[in-house]
Amino acid sequence: MEKKYFFFDIDGTLTDRSNHQVVPSALETLHQLEKNGHFVAIATGRAHYKAEKFTKANGFSNMVCNGGNGLVIHNEFVENIPLDTEGCRKIIHQAEELGYGWCAAVDDTKDVYMTDDLFLRQVGKRKEPTRYIIDDALNVDEMDHFLKIYVAVPKEEEERLTSKELIGHLRFEPEYLMFQPDNKRGGILKMMERLHGDIKDVVVFGDDYNDLDMFCPEWFSIAMGNGCQELKDAADYVTETNLNDGIQKACRHFGWI
Repeated sequence: MEKKYFFFDIDGTLTDRSNHQVVPSALETLHQLEKNGHFVAIATGRAHYKAEKFTKANGFSNMVCNGGNGLVIHNEFVENIPLDTEGCRKIIHQAEELGYGWCAAVDDTKDVYMTDDLFLRQVGKRKEPTRYIIDDALNVDEMDHFLKIYVAVPKEEEERLTSKELIGHLRFEPEYLMFQPDNKRGGILKMMERLHGDIKDVVVFGDDYNDLDMFCPEWFSIAMGNGCQELKDAADYVTETNLNDGIQKACRHFGWI
């Protein structure tokens, strides 16, 4: 059997969104793929420290994390590229000029840093476990790297923050904009280069808009039946929903298990 290199999104692809647990048939399938000699990895926007909890809990040893800027191969954290420093500084400075609070993640932990509590007053605490560190002596222009930044600009006012185009951004909450890597495709390419694998043997599974980046012509893309229509339109194959054993059914359909 020809070796394939599988990359799986987490939320809505591997996991049941109602309980955040891996669908049993999906977990069984991923481990069977490895037994059959294939390479299996997670592809997620989550920071490494957060994604690592998931991979360890489920017995996975490879992942593209931090939106493509982080790589873990055989449980070794080999790379975690920060965002463009100057772009982040410009976004933060404009946010301050417009009166929007901000905070920044600068290391691989739940800590975020801010110069005051404006972000918390405008947004409240994030749903994700976060430790807020307020340091009024913090100088953005002396900070040499950023992994993520968060700006309390409401969705209806987003266009005021013209500098937002300098860094990839996503909005999961209406109250604030999150700037983080959005380059799963690039992370997969770097992973394949390190593995000396042929990219034509890559297979990706996803369900949502943030997976569009890795649905590209260079390899085979599979959308979950519960996925967004735009992703389905970009896919080479659409399987059943994740809760209806979509991953297992697709892998059986193509003879990978």
